[in-house]
Amino acid sequence: MKLGAFSVSLSVKDINKSKSFYENLGFEVLGGDITQNWLIMKNGSSVIGLFQGMFEDNILTFNPGWNQNAENLDSFTDIRDIQKQLKSKEFNLLSEADETTEGPASLTMKDPDGNLILIDQHR
Repeated sequence: MKLGAFSVSLSVKDINKSKSFYENLGFEVLGGDITQNWLIMKNGSSVIGLFQGMFEDNILTFNPGWNQNAENLDSFTDIRDIQKQLKSKEFNLLSEADETTEGPASLTMKDPDGNLILIDQHR
């Protein structure tokens, strides 16, 4: 099962302080909008998202259709197909993609330790 590009989405208290902290660790802004309280940052192949006031806990995030530079892939597994595979393996999904649609969609689930996992397809 190919889940797409991986990143960790961090719930931060002060996006400006967090941006500065991660820049000092060698991360550079890849995308986002700091005026909307979110940034995507990258260091080598490591990608993190900084999100202020958008959710409570940190989230493991996968993006079908993207590589680690948030560039579109020519070929990828659609989230609806991923969802069908997860259901066939009896994963408990907290939210689901509408299987009657195409394009952007997402689903969520938790791992055995309660960590939230988001699979978020943007195209």
